[in-house]
Formats: sequence, C-alpha cells, structure tokens
Amino acid sequence: MTDPLDVAGLQRRLADFAAARNWQQYHTPKNLVAALSVEASELVEIFQWLTPEESARVMTDPGTAPRVTDEVADVLAYLLQLCEVLGIDPLAALDAKIDRNERRFPVQE
Repeated sequence: MTDPLDVAGLQRRLADFAAARNWQQYHTPKNLVAALSVEASELVEIFQWLTPEESARVMTDPGTAPRVTDEVADVLAYLLQLCEVLGIDPLAALDAKIDRNERRFPVQE
C-alpha cells in the first residue's frame, strides 16, 4: 500500500527527482516562475478557443482530458518547487489569502 499524498511528500519527491539529475542549480526562483508561467500558458492554450460550454465538458473528451491533467500537474509541480525554494507553506499561504479575501469581500446581506 502506498502512503497517502500530501504537499510535503510531493515536494520531497520533486526535490529528490531534481537532485538525482543535478537540476537544483537551475531551480532558482526566477527560473521556476518562468517555467510556471510557461506551463500555465500551455494549460490556457487547451482552453483558448473553446466556448464556455465546451470548456465545462473538457474532461469528458478522451483526447483532451489527459492533456489537461498533465498541464495541471506541471503547473502544480513548479508551484510546489517554487514554494519549497522560497520557504513558503502553500497551504498556509492559501488559508491566509482566503481569510484576507473574506474580510475584503464580505457576504452581502
């Protein structure tokens, strides 16, 4: 049986993968942000010319769904690597951001 997935474990796997290939030297914040942008753009490219209705059904297309999944994984991988290099806890950062947004955009009664 495999261990359940968690952010810290995935960050360790990514770091181990990079270290085994001596890629850490390239994983500067600047390079990771650039790679993150490229991967996000590749995800955008899949949706670029779809109608809103087509985009809502993208995961039902057997030719497109794996591409979307792979690009989401690439975006997440670079984001997690960036967080690791910068010492950011991504879950804590998101939690704090949601708190700020709740104060900034209160529910209208």
